[in-house]
Amino acid sequence: MALKFHTAGAVVLASFVLLAQAPVWAQDMPSVNLLIRAGRFVPATLEVPVNTKFRLLIKNEGPGAEEFESVELRKEKVLAPGASSFLIFQPLKPGTYKFFGDFHPDTAQGQMVAK
Repeated sequence: MALKFHTAGAVVLASFVLLAQAPVWAQDMPSVNLLIRAGRFVPATLEVPVNTKFRLLIKNEGPGAEEFESVELRKEKVLAPGASSFLIFQPLKPGTYKFFGDFHPDTAQGQMVAK
């Protein structure tokens, strides 16, 4: 019985150590900012690090809802006016990846360039 407690205690201790490291890992991840303003992405072309996991920080300044969507990257996120959110991207190979917004398909067009 002591062995079971000892094993469980080790698992709990290891979990706490890993959780304590999580903020450090998150801070080391590069971040890229994207603004949505009046149905347009600003900037329309994002440069992102190649072969590196990164965070895309998205803020919708409105006036209406908009979506970040990329079929190629298999990502989508709908943001209400004034909302902010983020997406985590696994390392990308060099290249250009298109994204768009469903709410303003004529103007909400962009691309992500990994280099």
